[in-house]
Parts: sequence; structure tokens; C-alpha cells
Amino acid sequence: MNPFSSGTRLRDMIRAIRACKTAAEERAVVRKECAAIRTSMNENDQDYRHRNLAKLMFIHMLGYPTHFGQMECLKLIASAGFPEKRIGYLGLMLLLDERQEVLMLVTNSLKQDLNHSNQYIVGLALCALGNICSAEMARDLAPEVERLLQFRDPNVRKKAALCTIRIIKKVPDLSENFINPAAALLKEKHHGVLITGIQLCTDLCKVSPEALEFLRKKHTDGLVKTLKDAVNSPYTPEYDIFGIADPFLHIRLLKLLRVLGQGDADASDAMNDILAQVATKTESNKNAGNAILYECVETIMSIEDNGGLRVLAINILGRFLSNRDNNIRYVALNMLMKAITVDAQAVQRHRATILECVKDSDASIQKRALELVYVLVNETNVKPLTKELIDYLEVSDQEFKGELTAKICSIIEKFSPEKIWYIDQMLKVLNKAGNFVKDEVWHALIAVISSASDLHGYTVRALYKAFQTSSEQMSFQSTLKFFLHQESLVRVAVWCIGEYGDMLVNNVGILDIEDPITVTEADTVDVVKIAIKHHALDLTTKAMALIALLKLSSRFPSCSERIKDIIVQHKGSFVLELQQRSLEFNSIIEKHQNIRSTLVERMPILDDATFSTRRAGSLPAAASTSSGASLNLPNGVAKPSAAPLVDLLDLSDDLPAPSSSGGDFLQDLLGVDLSPAPTQSGIGQIQKAGTDVLLDLLSIGTPVQSSSPTTDILSSSQNGKSPIATLDALLSLSSLSAQATSSARVVPMMDLLDGFGPSPLKPEDNGSVYPPLVAFQSSSLRITFNFSKQPGNPQTTLIQATFINLTPNVFTDFIFQAAVPKFLQLHLDPASSNILPASGNGSITQNLRVTNSQHGKKSLVMRARMSYKFDNKVTLEEGQINNFPKDLGS
Repeated sequence: MNPFSSGTRLRDMIRAIRACKTAAEERAVVRKECAAIRTSMNENDQDYRHRNLAKLMFIHMLGYPTHFGQMECLKLIASAGFPEKRIGYLGLMLLLDERQEVLMLVTNSLKQDLNHSNQYIVGLALCALGNICSAEMARDLAPEVERLLQFRDPNVRKKAALCTIRIIKKVPDLSENFINPAAALLKEKHHGVLITGIQLCTDLCKVSPEALEFLRKKHTDGLVKTLKDAVNSPYTPEYDIFGIADPFLHIRLLKLLRVLGQGDADASDAMNDILAQVATKTESNKNAGNAILYECVETIMSIEDNGGLRVLAINILGRFLSNRDNNIRYVALNMLMKAITVDAQAVQRHRATILECVKDSDASIQKRALELVYVLVNETNVKPLTKELIDYLEVSDQEFKGELTAKICSIIEKFSPEKIWYIDQMLKVLNKAGNFVKDEVWHALIAVISSASDLHGYTVRALYKAFQTSSEQMSFQSTLKFFLHQESLVRVAVWCIGEYGDMLVNNVGILDIEDPITVTEADTVDVVKIAIKHHALDLTTKAMALIALLKLSSRFPSCSERIKDIIVQHKGSFVLELQQRSLEFNSIIEKHQNIRSTLVERMPILDDATFSTRRAGSLPAAASTSSGASLNLPNGVAKPSAAPLVDLLDLSDDLPAPSSSGGDFLQDLLGVDLSPAPTQSGIGQIQKAGTDVLLDLLSIGTPVQSSSPTTDILSSSQNGKSPIATLDALLSLSSLSAQATSSARVVPMMDLLDGFGPSPLKPEDNGSVYPPLVAFQSSSLRITFNFSKQPGNPQTTLIQATFINLTPNVFTDFIFQAAVPKFLQLHLDPASSNILPASGNGSITQNLRVTNSQHGKKSLVMRARMSYKFDNKVTLEEGQINNFPKDLGS
């Protein structure tokens, strides 16, 4: 026989395909076989039609196109014999899906077979319909399927129930037709029919509220009785699996009870007893029993509140955690994640077991257990849990260490009860996690250290000990490894030694829990020298070490020359940043000793609350006028809130506090006192913040040039007024900061909240006429000011601002903001709208009130910022307004 004729048996074709050694040989065999099948189809060979279709199904499973055989399926389905129909329906389910147009031709054949006298043919039709039923077929054949739910043969009823599930999913509107037939299946004695009936009722409840209410009221008790019979049933070989009678029936019943009990107290009460019986009576030494217990726990956690049952369920999950099967432990951890929102106290009892799962060798269990531990942490258990996690951190796998470190750092920051504990734990994490610690973590640590003025000495001593131990007592290879993998710790240590090196030498602020240590000035310089000379460290760390040396040169005058020699060694560095710093710092040490102490003054206290908030990605959106408002830090220490205006505009990371001086107008306007002023150095000195930073940040005016060397050096840092600088400014590697402490005069806050201010002022005419002023104009926006004065109050000017849109686009979310120098006081009323019509077809008005404290001496000046949105894009425009009418200020 021709090996590629239509008469070739299926097994011969499979043998030929499997004998192919290359893909090309396989394609050749399939191509020849498909050609033979096409020839047979064209000849309408009925004797081998079923064989050809069987071959096509195998070829289809290999991934080759077989669409040309779809009509053969329909011809076989239309045949009278059962064998042909069986192959035809099998091909229909395999070669076609519900999106094929050919499927429309089979609807009539399905209808005839559903009404066939042979129950096996009826079963074939139901099986095919349940697999490829489309919405149109579901509507046409639903009556036949509904009738078959009461068929005499249990196998047909079972298949009809499964087919009904497909129908109600495709057409939920038909679900009401199946409620009563489905409910009747719940009384079946045949387990196969009963399981499919329960599944059908479960799906009906999900798509039809009427079905849910009907089954909840009429059949909850019957389902409870069925489950009780299943639990207490004697040994039945037909359904027994590892000593449990039909666990599949148990699981389906529990799932349906879960749906019925969710949100209904009466139904939940009815099933409480049987759930408790299942939870206590089911054996947990076999997988079948564990499956039932898991579904029982799911049901208990889903139905209405019953405290005792939930504790029982969580205890079952606790037993699952001790199981040797990783799958059971994993599903238990998943379920405990859900249970913690319901009964956290009961989950807390299994904390020790969950912690052991964090140390498991399976990566999936590790991660899930770590997530659960993170949720379990609170103020009462943070210390023991953190200790366990940090102890495990040292021996954890490298792949897991990054995620574990991030969780530990988050726990410490969120729940630390006091700053000393926070600092201790973070230093342990830095020591054990090394470079797995992200930059923002050690940034935040420095912010906390800066704000803990009473712990500066304790912290710098702890860091010195850690650094000294690592660099002195280790071998060369170990020291190299330390610098390679502990760079975060080195950075924090170098920064603290640079800031508080004098406290380290003088043993300032010793606590009862520590012993005094003897550290000389030379020892302190040696530590930084080791850091800066080690080739394994990166540019950032070496640059921080250079800054630390510059600061130590002022704190330790006796070591100044030695420090200078160390710094000079980098003036020929191939790294431009280090070379530039070396030359600049050497110049400061040699030529500017009179201002060096001012330049390297101790950094102002960092506002760790604001830093943490910014790190989380948001700032407080509302400004507070209460001077007593404070922010509650994660470590339990309250800090004064930052200036509300600067927070509101989000214009600066630091809040300078300029001194009040009688300089010229430009100095007043910039809020900068360019005259040298004596400074006071003190530990933990807090500088008050003023709002004059807004003027600098809005770039009003130009810098004042001075021939004084002091001014030249200080000009890059705004005369050193940067209290509460953020960590980014602190670690900036491109400029020096000189801090001068001075008290600030707070300018009354401008009302920028649009809607929270008092009612708009009505300008009054006092007889003086001021011409309108086009204060700002761009290609898209024009602002016009109209002026008036209040009678008897020449210092105050009332301004009505009119905003006109010059573009064909409508502006939404329009906001006008303004800033004035400190001799002026500004009040903004709410704008008339925040939508600016296009092409000048409307306008927005807003009233301003400006009070000039130096009326007759200085003129009005203002910096304006406008933001608006169109096409979902935010546009920002700025401008300076200094062409106010002269007689407004006279």
C-alpha cells in the first residue's frame, strides 16, 4: 500500500513522523499526508473519511494547518452511525472554535442529536456543545439542554449540567431558566451528578442574584445536611480516597456554602456547626484531607463573623506551616495574608513559625513569608521581629538579600520607637547587608542622625568602632571585601566623622550604655585617609571623604598640615571632580583661614520628617497657619513643620533664614545679607525657617558682585543661609556650604490655596486714577492690573488682575501665584474661576492687596508664576513685574 495514500492507518503515519530525524523530514511527511487527505476529500471517499479526520487531528496537534478538513467534521457528524459521529464531534471540538463561521452549520445537527434516542449520541452532542458553544448556539439549544437535566440516565444529566455552565456563562440572561432544574440536582444520590449540580449552582449564584437568593433561602439547610452525611458516611470503596469519602464532593459543597454564606448572617449561622465539625474531624496527614481543610478555612474566613471559628481556621493554617510539603506551606502563607485583615491577633500567635518560613530554602516561600512578616509588624513586636530578620540577613542567600534588606529598612523606619534604636538597627543593617542597602536608606539615616543632637557623639563612636575594627583586624583580602561591599557604611561613617569628629575625640555625649574610648585627632584623620586612599571605593565616597578632611582641618588645627598634604595628593587625579575639589580645598586651607571655620561649620539639622515625606513621593498639600503644628516622625520624635508656603509651592529642598539687614533694595529683594557676620557653632542648634527663600527660587534680580574675598566664596551658597538643608544639598559634590545662624523674620504667608481665603475685596475709588498696566504678556497669556487705593491708607494698594487667554485652546486648572520682597506684604483672594476660555472669549479676575512697609522709599515689585493645563499637559509661565506706576509707592 502506498505509505501516503488515504488508506494509510493512523499508527503508520505516526510511526513515519516519529522516524523523522529533522524538522524538514517531518514537514515533508506531513505535506505528503495532507496532499493524500485532500485527494481523498475531493474524491468524496466515505470509507476512509473517519481515518482521514483522525490523521488531521494528529497533524493539528503537531501545529500544522488543518482548516481544509473542517467540512469533513460536519459530514461525519451528519452520519448515522455512532463511530462516525464520535470522530466527527472530536474533530469539531479540536479543529474548530466558537469564532468559526462554519460552526453555524452544525447547530441543526446538534439539535437533532440532543433529541436522539441513543443516549451515547446525546452525550456526544452535549460534550461538543459544552466545549465550543457560542452565544447564538446557546440561545438556540438551551431548551434541549434544560430538558436533558431531567434525563433518566445519570451520565446524560451530568453532561447536561456541565453544558449548562457553559451556556449561562455565554448568555447570563438564560440563567433564570435553569434555577429550578439546577436546584433539583442538589438532591441527587449519584455523586457525579451531585458534584456537577453543585458546580452549576455555584456558577448560577455568581451570575444571577435571584439564583443566589433562592438557593440561600431554600437550600442552605439541605446542603449542610448533604455535607454532614458526606463527613459521617461510612467507608465506601467506590468513593474512598485515602480513607476519606469523596473529597471532591466535600470541596464542591464547601465552595457553594462559601458563596451562600458570604454577606448573610442567617446562612452563616446555619453552617457554623458543620464547618467546625469538618475542621476538627478531617485528618490532615493526607493530601485529600489537607485539600478539604484548606477549603474549609477559605469558607470560614469568607462567611460572616464567628470569632471562635476563625481562630480555629487560623490554627489549621498554623499547622499547615509545619508541614513538610512546600505547596501546603505556600497556600497557608497566602491564606494568612488574607486572614490578617480579619483577625490579626490570631495570626500573631504563629509569628515564630512564619519567621522560620522566611529562612526556608524555597524562594517562593521565603518571599511570601517575608511579605507576611512585614504585615505582622507593629509597635509592640517590632524589636524582636527586627532582631530575628537582621540575624538572618547575614546568612541569607544573595538573591534574597536585596528584598529582605528593603523590608527590614522599611520596618525600622516605620515602627522605630526611638531614635537611638533606629540608629543602632540601621547600622547593623548597613554592616550586614552592605551594598544591598539603597541610597535613599542611608540618606534617611544621615537625616535622622543630624536631627538627633543628643546622639551625635554616640553615633560617631559606634561608626568609628565598626570602621576601625574592619580596617585593622582584617586581612588585606577581608579589608578589600569590606570596602567593596560596605560602601554605604563607609559613606555614613565618613560623613559623621567629618561633622562630629571633635565629639569623637573629646568623648562628648557618652551614654550609660557605652564605654569611653580613646581616640586622638590623628586616629580620626587616619580613618578618613584610609577611606579616601582605598582604590575600591567609588567617586562619591572619595568626594565625601575629601569634604570630611576639609572639615576636620578646622576642627583639628594641629592636624591641618597633615590634612592639607592628604588633600594635595589628589590635585593630579585623573578624575576631574577629585582634582577640582583637591585644588579648591587646598586653596581654602592655605589662603582663607579667616573664613574656613564659617565654611565648614557643622551642617544644620536636617528635617527628617520632610525628607521622609519627599522620599515617599509627596509633600503636604495644605498649608497650616498654626505655629504649633508638628509632624510626628516614625521614630516618635516631633519636629516643627517646615514653612507652609515653601511646602505649598514645592520650590525648595532647604529653607534659608536670612538675617534682617538694611542693605540696598536688591539685597532686600533677594533675602541675602552679603555682609560678613560672626557665627556661633553649637551642637543641635536649630535655625528657624523663613519664607524669603521663595524670592531666590523665583530668580528675582541678579547676584551682587563684590570684591570681598569672603563674598566671593560665600556667594555660591547664598551667604551660607541654608538651615534644614535636605540630604541632596548636604551630599552635593559640586559646591561648598557655609552655614550662618541667624534668626528669621517670617513674612505673613500669601494665600495661594484658591478658595480658602476670605471674600474678595471690593476696590474703592479714593479719587486717584492709575492707568491700567499690562503686567505680563506672552504668546498665550496676557495679564492686566487695575489699581486703586483705600481712603486714608496709602501704604495699601488694591490690584485687580485680569487674565486673558490668547490661544484657541481652553486652559483648565489655572493657578496664579505671586511673591514679593520682605518689605511688602501680599494677600491674594480666590480667583473667579480656574478655567480660562479660549481666544479672549472670557477672562479670570483675581484681587490682590499689597502693603508697602517702606511706602515712599521703595517701589512695588513682584514675581508671578502662572500654571495651567491644556491637552492634558501642564504649562508653567513666569515673569517679573517691576513697571508699576511710580506714584503707587509715593
